[in-house]
Amino acid sequence: MPRGVVASRSVTEQSTDFYAIEELLGPAEIEIRDRVRAFCEKEVTPRINDYWERAEFPHLLVPKIAELGISGGTIEGYGSPGMSAVAAGLVAAEWARADGSIGTFYGVHSFLAMQSIALLGNEEQRERWLPEMARMEKIGAFGLTEPQHGSDAVGLETSARLDGDSYVLNGQKKWIGNGSIADYVIIWARGEDGAVGGYVVETKSADAGTPGYEATVMTGKTALRAVWQAEITLSDVRVPVENKLAECHSFKDVSRVLDRTRYTVAWRALGLATASYELALAHALRREQFGQPIAGYQLVQDKLARMLAEITSMQLMCWRLSTLADAGRMTAAMASLAKMNHAAKARAIVADARDILGGDGILLDNHVARHHADMEAIFTFEGTDSVQALIVGREITGLSAISGRKPSRS
Repeated sequence: MPRGVVASRSVTEQSTDFYAIEELLGPAEIEIRDRVRAFCEKEVTPRINDYWERAEFPHLLVPKIAELGISGGTIEGYGSPGMSAVAAGLVAAEWARADGSIGTFYGVHSFLAMQSIALLGNEEQRERWLPEMARMEKIGAFGLTEPQHGSDAVGLETSARLDGDSYVLNGQKKWIGNGSIADYVIIWARGEDGAVGGYVVETKSADAGTPGYEATVMTGKTALRAVWQAEITLSDVRVPVENKLAECHSFKDVSRVLDRTRYTVAWRALGLATASYELALAHALRREQFGQPIAGYQLVQDKLARMLAEITSMQLMCWRLSTLADAGRMTAAMASLAKMNHAAKARAIVADARDILGGDGILLDNHVARHHADMEAIFTFEGTDSVQALIVGREITGLSAISGRKPSRS
């Protein structure tokens, strides 16, 4: 499709692109966005509510997602598509527009796990793991968060001790997306020298699994119910020395991965907000009360107009941030600003959409209820609203308010 040519879209979709941002996208970016959108409309949206309600992961979708050929995102080579940061953001938004759980599954595998190997592995490690992950024959997970260390991830306590030709891992992890189904789980642990390293645990390397590795699916979640997140216990788990990511020497290297992927969370917030706005607008146009569609009432139009204004500003910020990423100019604070802004704005937009749907807004069949719940998770993960604000604050003042202690840990 030539640049700037807009395919036939519904009234709600046309209104979402109020500033013709489509014209800023290249043909390859439009093609991959539309391919993922078509897949979601056919395969995800019609069935996801049942999985979400049962808190069951839709395993049948994995080989179908693999056929899209998009795993690895911006990674070049090793079977990955090498897409632009803009395209990767659009893909993240489309997954979220359909369902936050599927977006989380894909994001953990394609962005966090694969990017860790691409950025911090050596050539042999990239060749060994990335091609089969790109084909989704092997699924990845990212084991950073611990029961006592969420925002304070730098204080992680999981340990790695060298013993002969293996490292022995001990500790606990929590909130690890894909942790119970992944073939490769990247465990971030502190070595005997105090430095943080990444260790690839091959969980299915033997018929009985990896001795000492136990992943329990977390239950009772009120958000992202269709993706399994795990509590992981590591009890003398042996990892071959060649499975330690060769280019990870400190927590700063872990931060490089997070900085590289955090911008996609802003896109995911945009995707949820866009879906909720479109659903609310469609509902308002067909729902009649007191003799006319509720879209004709001032209070509803005011809500819709303000929702659209926020979405439009989010689109522009996402696009610009991703073009800066493509140019190698995106900073950690830039990504944090977008995540902070978009998570808060999307949270408000989804709440307004739920309000416009009235009682129908709490029914899964209308999708907004699911987005409303899932937005709470996106508001928190990969750095809470407060932590993102403090990262930005440190950038603009030169003073760190995140911790009173000196940054002595690696």
